[in-house]
Amino acid sequence: MTTLTDAYAAMERGSRVTSIRIPRRDPGPADVRIDVAYAGVCHSDPLQIDGAWGAGIFPMVPGHESSGIVTEVGAEVTRFRVGDRVGIGNFVDSCRECDLCHKGLEHYCRKLIVTYNGHDKAGDPTYGGYSRSIVVDEKYLARIPEGLDLASAAPLMCAGITVYSPMRQHGVGPGTKLGVVGMGGLGHLAVKFAHALGAEVTVLSQGNSKKDDALAFGASDFRTTSDPSTFTDLAEHFDIIICTVSAALNFDQLLSLVRFGGTFVNLGAPDGPVSLGMSSLIRSRISFTSSAIGSIAQTEEMLDYCVRHDITAEVETISAEGINHALDTLRHKSGSGVRYRYVIDASTI
Repeated sequence: MTTLTDAYAAMERGSRVTSIRIPRRDPGPADVRIDVAYAGVCHSDPLQIDGAWGAGIFPMVPGHESSGIVTEVGAEVTRFRVGDRVGIGNFVDSCRECDLCHKGLEHYCRKLIVTYNGHDKAGDPTYGGYSRSIVVDEKYLARIPEGLDLASAAPLMCAGITVYSPMRQHGVGPGTKLGVVGMGGLGHLAVKFAHALGAEVTVLSQGNSKKDDALAFGASDFRTTSDPSTFTDLAEHFDIIICTVSAALNFDQLLSLVRFGGTFVNLGAPDGPVSLGMSSLIRSRISFTSSAIGSIAQTEEMLDYCVRHDITAEVETISAEGINHALDTLRHKSGSGVRYRYVIDASTI
């Protein structure tokens, strides 16, 4: 059985989003129904609508960083009760049988079921958080602590965990010299987390417009990549650089800022090939690596960390009428027009 709910969807590749009604399955024994409160607008949303990552499934309801309130639970649900605050991230199921799932790395499962623009185990299309409600298996929900505002918490389900996870993986802490490339939805949270972890943080950005914000969020320095002196002053300076920009950057130039034996973590997903000279890695034994979101357990760890260290996403809350403007801003300005994440008030959908 299914229930219809209001949502905003792109009806075809490259189209505007518009109001529609979509089916949501009735909760099974392990399922939780959530009234969506807020849904973040990620840069990957217009990329998927526009087909930059391949053919899409339409109608497409975007949204993979949402927060909401539990309104119904299945008979076998043990982790949540009606009234609980929860977050929905990039995925809503996995195979549960592979080595990655058993190791608590279910977000790397090769049969991962993504929150939207995918198919569930029954073969039905998945629809995301630009909607009034969603039904998810309890194993793939994160509990949002009481100390976090639901609007600010929503982007933590994607942007937050995406930068938090590699910092934990690579041991960022006191004494670490860390560079953050880009000061958008991911970048501003990277600065906050790195500062809280005790690192010395420098933001590397194209322009100066967000310098004051970066310093307020905990950066100790702010440099522009358009200034050649940045690359002489900071040559081989960083233990780790986290790149949050989805563009074909001058990676060889950026790698010159990493010390011998350091690490460059690329989180951006450009919609085309990039150039990288192997000598940039070889001459200084630099590790060029990447990371994808985080497990449900690590996401809950991150949310608890946010409460303890007063970390929230900086958001601009919009109504459903503003979704297309938000998507266009991300398309044409790579997110530079928002400080720092658009969040949809789902009650307006």
